[in-house]
Amino acid sequence: MESKPATQPAPTHTVLSVLRAAEQWLTTRSVDAPKRSAELLLGKVLKLDRLKLYLAFDRPLDPVERTAMRELLARRGKHEPVAYLLGEWSFRGHTILVGPDVLIPRPETEELIDFVPPLLPQGGRVVDFGTGSGAIAIAIALLRPDVQVVATDISERALSVARRNVEQHGLAGRIALRQGSWWAACAGEAPFDLLVSNPPYIDPADPQGLAADVAAFEPAQALYSASGDVASCYRALLQGLPGGLVRGGHILCETGLQAAEPALQMMRANPALSDVELRCDFARLPRFLLARYAGAAEAT
Repeated sequence: MESKPATQPAPTHTVLSVLRAAEQWLTTRSVDAPKRSAELLLGKVLKLDRLKLYLAFDRPLDPVERTAMRELLARRGKHEPVAYLLGEWSFRGHTILVGPDVLIPRPETEELIDFVPPLLPQGGRVVDFGTGSGAIAIAIALLRPDVQVVATDISERALSVARRNVEQHGLAGRIALRQGSWWAACAGEAPFDLLVSNPPYIDPADPQGLAADVAAFEPAQALYSASGDVASCYRALLQGLPGGLVRGGHILCETGLQAAEPALQMMRANPALSDVELRCDFARLPRFLLARYAGAAEAT
């Protein structure tokens, strides 16, 4: 009587084996930071932070968890941003909900908040144009509990994300959300002490330096200036200064390599502005435009 071959046990899919396989698979698809991507996605599936993930290397994954991980990996393999797959991202240590209707907050934008304290008087008022997820408005409100912020966006879908973030951080009483294009969203508001913005500054006709995954997945409305005019959004912001900003109020905007010099020269040519500067970020790239409004604010 022939003996039957012994049945081989099914392979065990542990945290460590899944992480290694996921990293290798993402590497073959030229995904940026494949190891970190694998860790974040598996952490989402298992509801574990990175430290707890590394303390659970021998933990087996059940079929439902493996399926969920495969689905996330498939999307990441098509270069969909990790932040959108997670549904949230960190900004200055605060958890910000994100999705394809808003830009993903970036480390260089975190640096913009460092300029705020000396520009903003006690009890001052801030307007954040093009707020997107609300990351900048929320960071300022948390940094300065004495101030009030009006955050605007032309996109109602973006404002829906911002609203959830504002409520999540308990700031609904201090951050007012307004829909509209630039200063039109602030009609009837008293003049502000500080204008902050990370406006669109990429030329759609010549998107130099724009990463392929950003162009493919992040909202075009938040990325692109008018075609052939990278300073178009900065011009719109300056046009509303009379009546919009108090005398001596400040402007603080993010910019990029394409737009930095055109926007800087436009601001320097404006007789209502003084102390116009272009500051670099930690990577020594031109990033932040600062100016003081010397004109008189009109009555609203």
